[in-house]
Amino acid sequence: MDQRFRRGFTAAEKTELWERWQRGESLKAIGRALGKPSSSIYNQVAPHGGIRPAPRRRSRLALTFSEREEISSGIVESMLLVQSSP
Repeated sequence: MDQRFRRGFTAAEKTELWERWQRGESLKAIGRALGKPSSSIYNQVAPHGGIRPAPRRRSRLALTFSEREEISSGIVESMLLVQSSP
């Protein structure tokens, strides 16, 4: 049995998919252009009702990379202090 790894769509492929869909291209034509079966195109379009989803954005409440690093280094520092104390 031949099992192949099937990768999803890259961000660029999703953008192209939705642009082609908005222009009215068929699922089959989009699939041929992206080298994917039309069923894969359908599985991207159908859950959204044929309407391009809004671009993803990080919540303003989420920590930034530098904030996460600062917390991580503080935890490591305090663990080192606990280990080194007699």
